[in-house]
Amino acid sequence: MRDIHAQKGLKKSQKILDHMGSTELAANLFRATQTEEKLRRDGVHTKARANDVHMQVGKKVRATIQELGGVMPENLPTPDTSIQQLERRRAKEIENKAEE
Repeated sequence: MRDIHAQKGLKKSQKILDHMGSTELAANLFRATQTEEKLRRDGVHTKARANDVHMQVGKKVRATIQELGGVMPENLPTPDTSIQQLERRRAKEIENKAEE
């Protein structure tokens, strides 16, 4: 996680998920949902086994991205504007419209 933080040029206080583009978010969500389903299907209850499943699913998702000729998520560009910044901007726009 720290390596990705550094690679993306993020500060400690910044959250990686807030600085992902749509492709990276989609890959991450796909990995998370498939891991959750596999944990449930396989009846995984121990932390060690859950970690193994997370790694297995992550490797398969990465292999698929690579096989399709895609860019690895950590090599995708970091958006200039974070999700939090976009949310604040949108809230101000709504507030300004309400004041009109």
